Amino acid sequence: MEKLRIVFMGTPEFAVGILDTIIKNNFEVVGVITAADKPAGRGQKIKYSAVKEYALEHNLKLLQPTNLKDETFLAELRSLNANLQVVVAFRMLPEVVWRMPKLGTFNLHASLLPNYRGAAPINWALINGETKTGVTTFFIDDKIDTGAMILNAAIEISPNENAGELHDRLMVLGSDTVVETLKLIEKGTVVTTIQQDNPEIKTAHKLNKENCKIDWTKSATEIYNLIRGLSPYPVAWCYFKDSGQEWNVKIYEAKIIIENHSNNIGQIITSKKEIKIAVKDGFVQIISIQFPGKKKMQANELLNGITFSESAQAI
Repeated sequence: MEKLRIVFMGTPEFAVGILDTIIKNNFEVVGVITAADKPAGRGQKIKYSAVKEYALEHNLKLLQPTNLKDETFLAELRSLNANLQVVVAFRMLPEVVWRMPKLGTFNLHASLLPNYRGAAPINWALINGETKTGVTTFFIDDKIDTGAMILNAAIEISPNENAGELHDRLMVLGSDTVVETLKLIEKGTVVTTIQQDNPEIKTAHKLNKENCKIDWTKSATEIYNLIRGLSPYPVAWCYFKDSGQEWNVKIYEAKIIIENHSNNIGQIITSKKEIKIAVKDGFVQIISIQFPGKKKMQANELLNGITFSESAQAI
């Protein structure tokens, strides 16, 4: 058995949950690598990554390279004398970094590989209406999320679950899976499985403005899955158009009503408390929405301050 000296690499909140579990299981973390500080928000104040906040609170050795091939950074990384690196939601590593430790570098990915390789696996599993997902640990190689798999663990997806809720459950599952992986590596009993490519593999493409926009010509279920798959971040959006005005709105929560109707696709139908959008096989009822310059609010709150005409459209 070889005592592990771990360098941890990660940036967002998801990675913090894993790092915290590693430390609470008494593994030695000799260094933490995270993204460089950057300005954020209207005031452009410098914002620390979630992992940096955690590292500072726990007095962990912290490195924030802008260039992972920089010789000064590489020398600092070598000086930590780690024999294993653990990567969770960080960035693609150059070979000189992932090959450095004796026991290798493994990554935790929030999907059941080889499906949903890429930047947004949690979101795309929900957008595509999956009923099951999970996490996978694998040794990093020179491509993205293609390395030899160590362990995976699966969970069922609730039909009403959103990306934030699934994120939190996968963080717990991922923490347990990383600890199991560390124990196998420590004992020298790891057995890996090579990923098998096939044409039906689904990809977790990077999210952008275009693929987060609601297409109201799709089915109610497809639209519902997009909304929950992007909530609470980055959030599905569309335009509301009425009486010569147009608003870019974000929709956080909805439910669907499957029924026949004669309304135009995209027509906005309101009552005193409800906003519904007509789609080809029923309606998408808006529960939580945000108008430009306003806070997120329930549909009934919005209707206290705005009235839509019968010609109002979601586009």
